[in-house]
Amino acid sequence: MRVSTAQFYHQSSLNMMNKSSDVNEQTAYISSGKRVLTAKDDAVSFGSLSGYKDGMNRIEQYNRNITQSKNHNALTETSFSLVQETLLQAKQRFIQANNSALTDDDRLSIAEQMKQYLTQVLDIANTKDETGGYIFSGYQIETQPFAIQADNSVIYQGDNGVNQLAISNNILVDNNQSGDRAFEKINNTIGDFSPSYNTNVGGATVSRALIADRGAYDIATFPPGYTLDFTDADNNGQLEVVITDSTAGGVTTIDPFVPGQAFSFNGVEVTIDGTPTVGDQFVLNEDDEVSIFETLKAAIDWLEVGGSAANTSQHEVDYGHILSQLNESASHISAQQGKAGINLQLIESQESRHLDSNLSLEQGRSSIEDLDFYKATTRLEQSEVALQAAQLTFTKVQGLSLLNYIR
Repeated sequence: MRVSTAQFYHQSSLNMMNKSSDVNEQTAYISSGKRVLTAKDDAVSFGSLSGYKDGMNRIEQYNRNITQSKNHNALTETSFSLVQETLLQAKQRFIQANNSALTDDDRLSIAEQMKQYLTQVLDIANTKDETGGYIFSGYQIETQPFAIQADNSVIYQGDNGVNQLAISNNILVDNNQSGDRAFEKINNTIGDFSPSYNTNVGGATVSRALIADRGAYDIATFPPGYTLDFTDADNNGQLEVVITDSTAGGVTTIDPFVPGQAFSFNGVEVTIDGTPTVGDQFVLNEDDEVSIFETLKAAIDWLEVGGSAANTSQHEVDYGHILSQLNESASHISAQQGKAGINLQLIESQESRHLDSNLSLEQGRSSIEDLDFYKATTRLEQSEVALQAAQLTFTKVQGLSLLNYIR
């Protein structure tokens, strides 16, 4: 069969292009270190690789969230630990202040220390993270959450937002705690009301005042706060309690009053300990939560009153309430610290699971995608030899002619 010169050149050129393409393809495999680069290499394996890589990419995103959440919860836990230390110091100094041997100047000195403790807690409550955002301001991370006023009261300027981050397919973890939940929503040790004692003469104290029956608690008819007046209408030495609401409307009369025995009105249950006298008065204002700053301010106010208190018995009653609220504040902060610790445990546990999952996915990906360099190098060498042979054959045949053959 005769082969024309044009046909020879076409076939030779096509052959060398194919051999050169083989060399380039083998070189690309070796350069990338991968056996499967496109779907045409192995359609089934290429599809499996997509699944492995999607799984690894998800874990990478979860790990970024884990890093962020771990940092935030660790900072939150540390912040609460510092608050606990400050509260312990404040409590110790407040206990020392209730000593009859101390002078008013001594108590004023302790009051100055208490102001420093309040400032320390305020600074911690205004902690920033590594990006400069406030960690206790809810969603308002650029707004300073707490600000102190001239009278040592503290206001909250953030919101109650809690950011959550996904650290797994079905697990969300809190990335922050809002400042109102962390420092303001502390249970009132008395219950749902805070008492005001005015200028009582006796040594009675409200030990409990709570809404015992929500169904019977009618604030439309009898709005709080409630005034409790001690009277002796019969002049028999047996006191009764006349209760009026905030509009001075009559609610009920407790007759007789028995110290330490609970009595009820409008769904509210109250226990008063100690010995009141005729003319003593309590006002109960609805207040089921007391902030840590309110408690520290109350301690400062108590210390600054000192021996000038109009009623030393009532002053001692106030002391007991403040000390009880300091203990409640410490318990609350401990619980909030525990929440951050639980979050950290969850995060670390999930981080460990991701390490195991990622290792399994990586092994699966490697078994499909990674190149056997020995085999690939052998194939490359074979392709290069084939290309060189094709090139040499073309060169030799190209130089042949009938005249060269006769010679």
